[in-house]
Amino acid sequence: MAMAEQRNDKTGRPANPRERRGWLSRIAPGVRGFTKKDTPENLWVKCPDTGEMLYRPDLEAAQWVTPSGSHMRIGAKLRLDYTFDGAKYERLATPIVADDPLHFPDDKPYPERLRAARKATGEQDSMAVGYGHIEGQPAVVIVQDFAFMGGSLGMAAGETFVMAAKEAVKREVPLVIFTASGGARMQEGTLSLMQMARTTLALNEVKAAGLPYVVVLTDPTTGGVTASYAMLGDVHLAEPNATIGFSGRRVIEQTIRETLPPGFQRSEFLVERGMVDQVVRRHDLPRVLSSILKTLMMGRERLSSAA
Repeated sequence: MAMAEQRNDKTGRPANPRERRGWLSRIAPGVRGFTKKDTPENLWVKCPDTGEMLYRPDLEAAQWVTPSGSHMRIGAKLRLDYTFDGAKYERLATPIVADDPLHFPDDKPYPERLRAARKATGEQDSMAVGYGHIEGQPAVVIVQDFAFMGGSLGMAAGETFVMAAKEAVKREVPLVIFTASGGARMQEGTLSLMQMARTTLALNEVKAAGLPYVVVLTDPTTGGVTASYAMLGDVHLAEPNATIGFSGRRVIEQTIRETLPPGFQRSEFLVERGMVDQVVRRHDLPRVLSSILKTLMMGRERLSSAA
């Protein structure tokens, strides 16, 4: 007869931690129970709309669009993968700028914030650029990553945008941007605000070359980004239910002392008022973008032939 397991008088648990067994091993000898290490911590993701727990592999297969239709925020790499044919593209290097030009005082040093954001996202800054084909149409694509310090516009993002614009002119292809930002980066002060003008001047070069500039507004696009290159496109698309505006709803209501209508600053609301041309689901964006770019580039081809 097997010896009885010695137990603690107070808790009733095995006195020796090594002798503790899970319920599965007690009812089915020889079968090892599952431990916390066996289950990934991020296997389930909560839907931001319904609160439902969603199986991560299913969500990834759906391009991070939930069954309720919520378009969850995604990083730069996934956005580029979803946009270009076969997830194949040339990644263009992000220009290097000074990390803390103003030596900004804060409760956490700015360089430390940058290091944390780079480690978390794998990106150098809030903008990433790729060159490839969107259903056969060549394009330079800029992606803003909200996970990198709220997608804020600073010197590095400004330099990256200017570089992408020049690259589009050099390759004679359209420029596309997916915006996602809380606005200018406060740690860079006036240097950050100057990027609004610099990106506008870079777009003038794109338009002078007769090349299309298409903007895809994603959640959220606000602040100085909305006040500059996010609203200078030849065509403005938006993902469903994306927040698009300059100031927040509460700030506006407190300023004008009125209650804003339901859906204010959402993409569907802005389509009705002519600020956005079309709301497009994430799965359909490559097809819609390809059609727009092909149509806009036909005009350029006619001008080239006439010259």
